[in-house]
Amino acid sequence: MAIRPEKMNNPADYVSQEQLDQLKANFPQLGTDPAAIRKRVEALELVLERSFVIPGINRHVGLDSIVGLVPVVGDIITAAMGAYMVWEARNLGMSKFQMARMAANVGVDTLLGAVPLAGDLFDFLYRSNTKNLRIIRKHLDKHHPETKVIEG
Repeated sequence: MAIRPEKMNNPADYVSQEQLDQLKANFPQLGTDPAAIRKRVEALELVLERSFVIPGINRHVGLDSIVGLVPVVGDIITAAMGAYMVWEARNLGMSKFQMARMAANVGVDTLLGAVPLAGDLFDFLYRSNTKNLRIIRKHLDKHHPETKVIEG
């Protein structure tokens, strides 16, 4: 029996609540609680800003700098990933001012990073996602201190 596309508007039509609960139990980082959001944004910042070390100068770089070398498409991809962090901030209930600061960081990174050659150098030096993670961590430490991870 084939399911008609017009019948697939509601996810509950093909995924049971029990299956969703089991998925959340197996992958706790998929949750909407502040601790899960913290893990996701910290992992995203690591990938975008500090994935690799440039030998000789010991400078950490991430996908933001590397993918940004691809004209237009690379900047769009990294802007979308940076915007995801702002969306997660909205899920945490952060203030409009904080989200505006985060959006401005992503916007500056995207606009100046799109400039040929000079933009690539700017991407190498300006870490908008690290700045945004700092804003999110400050909010989480104040409003959800139980999510704080003590690193040793």
